[in-house]
Order: sequence, then C-alpha cells, then structure tokens
Amino acid sequence: MSEIPAKATESNDPSGDARAEAAGDAAAHLRTGDAPFGDAMWQSSPPGSIYDYIKVASFSIGPDGLVDQWSLRAEQLFGIAAERAVGMDPIEAFIDPDLHEQGQRKMAEILDGREWTGVVPFRVPAPAEGECGREGLAEVYVMPTRTEEGDKAAVCIVVDVRTLRSIETDLAASQAIFGQSPFGFVLIDPDLRVRRVNYRFASLFGGTPDDHRGKGVHDYLPRPEAERVTATLRRVLETGDSITDMHVTGFLPGSDERRHWSINLYRVRSGSGRPIGIAWLGTDITARRAAAREAAAARRNLALLNEAGARIGNSLDLETTARELLDVVVPGFCDLATVDLYQGLLAGDETPPGLADGSAELRRVAFASAVSDAPLIGSGDPVSVGAVHHYPFNSLCADALRTARPQYIPAEEGGPVQSTLAVPMVAHDTVVGLAQFARTKGSEPFGDRDRGLAVELAARAAVCIDNARLYRREHERALILQRSLLPPGDPVASGLDIACRYLPGNSSADRPSEVGGDWFDVIELPGHRTALVVGDVMGRGLRAAVAMGELRSAVRTLALLDLEPAEVLSALDEIARGLGAPGGVQQATRAARRPREADLSEVYLATCVYAVYDSVTRRCTFANAGHLPPVLVEPGEDALMLDVPPGMPLGVGGEPFEEVEVDLPEGALLALYTDGLVESRDHPLDEGLQAFVGALTDPSAPLEDVCDHVLNTLDTHHGEDDIALLMARVQGLPAGSVGDWTLPREPRSVGRAREYARGQLLSWDLEPLVDTTELLVSELVTNALRYGEGDIRLRLLLDRTLVCEVWDSGLVQPRRRRARDTDEGGRGLQLVGLLSAAWGSRRTPRGKTVWFELPLPDGENGMVDPAEALLSLF
Repeated sequence: MSEIPAKATESNDPSGDARAEAAGDAAAHLRTGDAPFGDAMWQSSPPGSIYDYIKVASFSIGPDGLVDQWSLRAEQLFGIAAERAVGMDPIEAFIDPDLHEQGQRKMAEILDGREWTGVVPFRVPAPAEGECGREGLAEVYVMPTRTEEGDKAAVCIVVDVRTLRSIETDLAASQAIFGQSPFGFVLIDPDLRVRRVNYRFASLFGGTPDDHRGKGVHDYLPRPEAERVTATLRRVLETGDSITDMHVTGFLPGSDERRHWSINLYRVRSGSGRPIGIAWLGTDITARRAAAREAAAARRNLALLNEAGARIGNSLDLETTARELLDVVVPGFCDLATVDLYQGLLAGDETPPGLADGSAELRRVAFASAVSDAPLIGSGDPVSVGAVHHYPFNSLCADALRTARPQYIPAEEGGPVQSTLAVPMVAHDTVVGLAQFARTKGSEPFGDRDRGLAVELAARAAVCIDNARLYRREHERALILQRSLLPPGDPVASGLDIACRYLPGNSSADRPSEVGGDWFDVIELPGHRTALVVGDVMGRGLRAAVAMGELRSAVRTLALLDLEPAEVLSALDEIARGLGAPGGVQQATRAARRPREADLSEVYLATCVYAVYDSVTRRCTFANAGHLPPVLVEPGEDALMLDVPPGMPLGVGGEPFEEVEVDLPEGALLALYTDGLVESRDHPLDEGLQAFVGALTDPSAPLEDVCDHVLNTLDTHHGEDDIALLMARVQGLPAGSVGDWTLPREPRSVGRAREYARGQLLSWDLEPLVDTTELLVSELVTNALRYGEGDIRLRLLLDRTLVCEVWDSGLVQPRRRRARDTDEGGRGLQLVGLLSAAWGSRRTPRGKTVWFELPLPDGENGMVDPAEALLSLF
C-alpha cells in the first residue's frame, strides 16, 4: 500500500468513521494486553502475520480508468509484472468479454466516487502468444480517492476468494471444535497466561470463558502440582514436544473432593511456523481412576487369594499353617498381623461343634510385622508368641470369637495403628482361633472389600488348621493302634537270640509323616519252632494301620494252625483281597470266590516274608510275597541276600508261593526288614540294599549293638517311611536236649515209649515230670497205634519247656470229644489237655505230629497229680 498517496486516506467514504472506531478498539485491545506482541500502537508485525497468510494484493486506478500503480502482491496474485500491468484497462484485461459492459458501468460508478465490495471473476492474459491464460475469482474492495490534481481515482484491495474461503472454513471449524468440545480446552500464550478457554472448562471452574483470561496455572492447581505443570508448559513451548495423557491432580472451586485430569499439551504455531502459545486439552478421569483402582484392588486381591491357595496348607502342623497365613498377608494386605488358636485345640482336645463363646484360653502362635519397632495390635497387655491368654468377655475380640463375625477395632488415640480387623477363623461351623490384621498410620484404612478378603483368607487358613487337627488326631490314633499291635519288648524264641527295632517315619512341620503299615512279629510254634514275620501294607494312614492289624492277627491265627509258610501266605493273600470290601476279614471267603481280575482298588496290597525256624534241625523255611529278600550273615562270611522267590504281593492273587529251605549254622545272623530301611526319595533301592548289606560287618557283636550300628549307618537313607527291622542269631537246640526214638507198629511199643521217656527225663534231672510224661506219652502212642499208620516216632525236646511229640504216617487228625459215662475210651485227649500246658497236632510232609508241652518244675508251681486227673474224668 506504500504506492497509494497519503492523502488517499482522506476519502469521503461514509463508513470511514466506523473504520476509525474499529482501529481505536484494536488499539485499546493492544493496550489492555490482548495483543501478545507489545503495547506500541505502531509496532511492526513479526513475520507470519495474518496479512502474510491472506496475501492481500493492491493496485490503483487513475481518472482514466487505467491501472496506474501495481503492487508486488498483485504481481504474485495475477502473475503479471508491474511494467506490463500499468496502463492496462482492468476491465478489458481481466474481465470476461461477456461481462465487459457490466464492468464498464461498475468502473464508472467507482470513478464517480462510490465505494464497492464484491466478488469478481477474472482472467489473466496469456503471458505469450499461443499460451492459455488463467481464470480465478477474487474478492475486491474498492475505495475512492483523488489524485494530487483533484481528479477522482480508486484504490483496489484484492484477495483470492479461495484463500478467504479456506480461512473462513478453518475459523468456523476451530470455533466449533473449541466451543463444542466435551473436553476442557485452554489456549495459553507464551507468557503462560490463559488466552482463551471453552465453555466446558468454564463450567467446571466457574464463571464465563472471559473471566479466565489472564489467569495462570497457580490459579487452578495446588502449588506443588502447579509448579510441575508450569515446568512442563515451558518445556513444550521451548522444544515443541507434545505431552499426552499427563495426569494432574487438583480440586474444583468449592469442593474438597480430589479430582484427577488427563491433559494433552502441544505447541500452537502461526501459518509461518512462529510459536504463538500452547493448547491444553483436558478430560476428567476421576471416575476412571477410581475404576482403575477398583480393578487394581480386585486383581491384587485375586493374586493374594491365589498366593494364599498356593502357600497356606502346605504343612499339616497347626503353628506352621498360622505362620503361612501371615507370610501371605504381611505386607501384601496389612502391616501387622497375629494368629491366636484355642489352647485346647493345640493340646489335642476335641473342639466341640458350633460357635465358641469367646472365653476359652488361646495361645498366640504367630506374629508378623512389616514395620520396625512393631506396635501392639489392639489394646491391653502385650501378648508374645507362645503366651496363653484370653480376651475380656466384653472386648471386640471376644465378640468376634463368640459371634463368628469380624469386628473393626478402632484405633487408640495417638497410637501408630490406625485400622485393625479382628477376624474369627471358622472351619465347618467351628471357630478355631482369631486372626488380627492391622494397618499403621499412613496406610489406607480397611474398607468393605478388605473386610471380605480378610474373612476369606482367615477361612482358608482355618480349614487348613482344622485339617491339620484332624490329621493329627488320625495320626495319633493310627500310631497308638500300630504300636499296640507290635510285639511288646524283645520277643523270646527257642534257639534264637532276637533283637528288633521299629521307627516311625521322619516327620517335620513341612513334611509330616503318616503312620505306615509296617509290622513284624515273632510267633512261637510247637516243637521249639519259631515263625518270623515282617510285612508292609502299601499306603499310609489310619486305614493302612487297621489293615496291618488285621493282617497281623490273621498271620498269628494261621501260624497257630501250624501250616507251611507257603500255605500261610496263600491264605493271607485271600484275606488281603477282602480287606478293601465292607466287612474286612469277614469278606475273605467271598474274596476267595471272586474272579482273579477283581478290581484291585477294593483291596489292600501288602508285602510279607514269612519264615519258620526249627531250633532242632537249625533249618529255616522261607516264603515271600513281594517283599525284600532276607539277609544272612554266616560266621566268617560276608553278608548276602538270600535268593527267595519274591512272589506276588498279598491281595493280588492268582499265583502260588514258593518255599525255600536254608540250613543255618550256629551263630548265623538272619535279618528281615521293610523298605523304609533301604529306600528313600534321595537314594534308589539298590543303593540302599548294598548299604544295608555292607553295614553288617560284625555279626558276632551283641544284637542290640548290631541294630544300632545298622540304623546309624543307614541314617541318610531313612526318609518318610516307617522302618521295621528284625534280627535273629541262631542258637540251635543242643543235641543233648533232644531225645528221638523210632518205634515199630506193635502194642509193646507203648511200654517201650514210657521207658524211653522215663530214662530221658531222669537223665535231665526232671524226675517231677516222669509220671505225667509217662501217662501222656502212653496215651499218644496208643492213639498212633489205633488210628495212625506206619512206624511211630517219639521225640522229647528240652528247652524252656518240655515238649513231647509223637509222629506217624496217618493223615487223620485227632479230635477231642467228650466220653459218656459208659464209654470205655475217648478220654485220652481229654487227659492230655488236662495235664499239659498246651497240646495240638500238625500236618507233616509224611503224616502228622501230635504234641504236648509241660512247664519245667521251678519249685513253686506244683504239678497236677495224674491220679487226681484220671478220677476227674469219671
């Protein structure tokens, strides 16, 4: 516009006053600080002003209607240089020929001094011959003026319509976005003052949008937060780096509720790229933050419950389970925690069903703290771990125990604990104790969600504690049952020196051991023979102990029938197959008739080795049902495992058992044992067996010492399983303690048998037993002659008692009956039973043996007079 003479502003334009007033308003705005670029009225605009963006062009028209001045912007807009444009008729040069007439009239009006504004289509002439011109649409503002000579002329301001429409569209879109946005929108100037806010922001912070102009960040946020945001605004303004989802915390006017906003910040630039401020777009995320906290708390609680399920109850020890609960809740749920259990529960008493009254004694079994100098939980005297105490009846803790409902305990004034929950530990409608959870000041107080979580955690621990209590009760009962079924003290047997050990499996708080089904037994048999038994019921617990007791009783019963070892195991196998069915041993007969493919889940499997030792012959007969082999150590030799066919375990059925006879020299050591001695998780069976055999290095030492040495040597192999160890050293019956005669099958053999018996007893200095022995020998030999077959064998054995045996080849077993008054016979076996301490018969490979036993005279116990015994039968 420098080409226009200054006097051109002195136009008689009727709207000039309005324009002057608008200019005055603009100056006023500059003075009040609305203009960000200074206070001087005539300060130069920096690069990138609105005029530079719009690209306003100007030219002037002389009194002759021809262009007499042409600006550089006009050259850029129309593409025509000034030297070419000056002197042109604008109507003829730029207007379409069809509009020339209308254009000439409008030009005449302009030169007549009228102001005009309008949109004019224009055409730029071709720059050279053969080229096409350019068409466009311009908005023209024509202002009348006068030349120095006073002639009428005009100044034309021209803007490309496309640029104006683009600006109008951008302004409309910006205004719509700014005014209608549901988010708070703030425009901040380079001085970090609010330039403009939208209605959403004003509705939150009060007032109208204009009321917020000129304010700073400190007018909306607390000082620490405002300083942090101010530093961020400066960084955005300086670097141009945008900030997204920055969380800001503050308060709305007139409210104490803490609010949270997510703001996005980005630098605003002019069309030329000059920074002119910062845009602030914020949204209230208080509800979202609350929902996120709820979700995080829910996830945290689920994780805590999952951890509780994994860590609580791994032990069957009550105190350990309580500590496991506290390991989970501290510090993940609370800062302090304690667990009290009823003293009666810990002492092994049965806890009555129903709810406790809160007055019983409790013992503090666990305490945990996540803070130093841990304060006390609740009120009253301090209670240390292990102390026995009770809560006052009117206390909240006693009320929690009494009602089985959690109680919130208020904090003491001035104390470090701000929130405490007393939660009863309830399992199967039985209160087993009380858990207390506390949070110190500075932590978030307990809420309803925390209350529910505390109840769930306490309930899980209570169930585990109740399970531990039930396990302990069952374990103690099984242990009592098991020990009651083992032989009391050191068993005594004819011709054997015996030592035994029974050790329950190792137990700890983390890995408690259940009672197993191991057992051993020493059973005296007729003829100074001894049955040695070691067995192991597969499985653990009370049922295994009961099954062991039934099998042990069955073994003793079968042994007293004087069956061969293989026959004993066969009968025992049928009994074991009936243990899993209702009725136990009573179902043995039914089990024997079951198909061999019967369901093994209904039976108890067991292993057993059964050996019968004859002290006269020093011969031992073995039969094995899936058990580990016996170990034999002969004098001067290394220990070895006997090759006894293992057979199938008891309860499987279908396979016969084999017998193996072994002659044992004097002083030999025989060892029977269960797998707990040689097998563990850390050591394979073969390694344990070799260690056991290697431990038997000095069999001549006292048996008690040998047992202790073996157990000490194999201590590393002793795991959770029970150990049963039975050792026997052979001390055969001396030859001088045996009288053995063979008698022909004839009547005079009766008298000869009496003579042999008398002579033998007199040589043993047993004269008090002569009469009774002669009488009973006479009866047994007579029965052998009358009812037996083949030659008759008479044998007398002297050890701790006197045993008389009469052998024959007949298979018919003697049967005791009651004779009538008129019967001449039938009283022999009655007489044997009356005069002897014990009598019986057993099968042999070649017939049968009938025997009786007499105690040795000790000077105190008198003998039964045979004459009186005979008279009593009539």
